[in-house]
Amino acid sequence: MALLKKINQILLLLLVLTVCAILYNKVHQGPPALKNETVDLENPEEMEEEIPVVICAAAGRMGAAIAAISSIYSNTEANVLFYIVGLKTTIPHIRKWIENSKLKEIKFKVVEFNPMVLKGKIRQDASRPELLQPLNFVRFYLPLLVQKHEKVIYLDDDIIVQGDIQELFDTKLAPGHAAAFSDDCDLPSTHEMVRSVGMQNTYMGFLDYRKQAIRDLGISPSTCSFNPGVIVANMTEWKHQRITKQLEKWMQRNVEENLYSSTLGGGVATSPMLIVFHGKYSAINPMWHIRHLGWSPDTRYSEHFLQEAKLLHWNGRYKPWDYPSVHTDLWENWFIPDPSGKFKLTRPDS
Repeated sequence: MALLKKINQILLLLLVLTVCAILYNKVHQGPPALKNETVDLENPEEMEEEIPVVICAAAGRMGAAIAAISSIYSNTEANVLFYIVGLKTTIPHIRKWIENSKLKEIKFKVVEFNPMVLKGKIRQDASRPELLQPLNFVRFYLPLLVQKHEKVIYLDDDIIVQGDIQELFDTKLAPGHAAAFSDDCDLPSTHEMVRSVGMQNTYMGFLDYRKQAIRDLGISPSTCSFNPGVIVANMTEWKHQRITKQLEKWMQRNVEENLYSSTLGGGVATSPMLIVFHGKYSAINPMWHIRHLGWSPDTRYSEHFLQEAKLLHWNGRYKPWDYPSVHTDLWENWFIPDPSGKFKLTRPDS
């Protein structure tokens, strides 16, 4: 009986040791699949912050969006996610252009913009009818198009980026500010350009101060304006302050009262933003928005100044894919020809 008891004790001890050995292996080695998953979760590339960049791809000027995207992608190591916004009829073209060019490596989402949201909100007598195109108002609806990001960059299509987009994304927004813009009076180097071609850089050029509704705003007509072609936006503040609703309100009032459509600046998208964001926006580094390159075919910046610029903007009538225009070489460096042959540059010898 004593012998049997001793044998049972030995067997029990062996069983305990076997269980301990199995548990040790499970804890310290783990199955290969689980190890791989752990490595993937801790991969710095997977955890890297996404930089959402919104750009419109409009019919007739789709090459502009391609050049803008190409310049951003080529000048950064950041994890950029492009939101390319178009109308239903243009989306297949832009998608094929990207997928059949060197841009096929970019991360992007194509978003369809429904122009019906603008019904009854656009007055049809602007001094520049091309500004009435639906995609010109995409910037008003950023939270509806880009939903999972806290911070978003919006860029007009007639730009190229020469710096690292991460730097623009790192722009600090003050508490309570839904967006950051670049003031039209912020860079002395551009003042001579503004004066020489008669551009508007104050609220007087974008709002009709003959109208009581504008005077009631209490904004001095000499207040410096800003250009909304480059925006760094805080989506939480944008939604909290109901920015989109405020912009739509002023669009509808303009339809009824013509508060800004006939102004010298020809403001359509700019004017309501000047009203809604007055005194409530942060500043973008001026070198991240060197503009007016499309205002005159006869006025140029110095080459040295343009080389220092982080972002160039051909706002105005004279676009770098058309003729006449200035500094087209800087833009054409980033242009990728349309594989379908539909979009062609206009040049003097073409």
